[in-house]
Amino acid sequence: MRTLTHPTFDRLREAFPDLVLQGAEFRGSASLVVPAGALFRVMRFLRDDPACDYDFLSDVTAVDYLGYPAAQPGRFAVVYMLASTADGKRFVVRTFLDPSMETTGADRDPALEIDSVTPIWPGAEWREREVYDMYGIGFRGHPDLRRILLWEDYPAFPLRKDYPLRGRGEREMYRVMEREDA
Repeated sequence: MRTLTHPTFDRLREAFPDLVLQGAEFRGSASLVVPAGALFRVMRFLRDDPACDYDFLSDVTAVDYLGYPAAQPGRFAVVYMLASTADGKRFVVRTFLDPSMETTGADRDPALEIDSVTPIWPGAEWREREVYDMYGIGFRGHPDLRRILLWEDYPAFPLRKDYPLRGRGEREMYRVMEREDA
């Protein structure tokens, strides 16, 4: 078993002895897999602990692992990229979710919900909305969780891998505008 050298791993082991946390390092990049139920308190610790001091949330995104050849703890991962502006450290946190129902429609699945990190990093608001809009992953406690790129009644979540590449006829509903009409 390889020893993880990033200093954040030691702090997390000390602070959360009750949690099963999976860490990895690759080419100087450190990442952590956190159970969905513990995500909020781990993220708050990563921001507030002086030894960690991840005061900047640089991105929130998601990954759909449908058909991925290696086994994953869940189909969807929500990925948080953190940085410390004091010393330039970077850290990636992922949490996995498994759907409890068919994923080809626009129905909200209660199994695809996690706590919002907007109380910790207010800048997460738009990024979480984008993840919700494209993947259908909900964020409990989000101040304004609604679609941000697509209209509210859009019938699916287009970045899910079971969404057809050519869409479902959305493009055919629009009138083609010629140059003269503009």
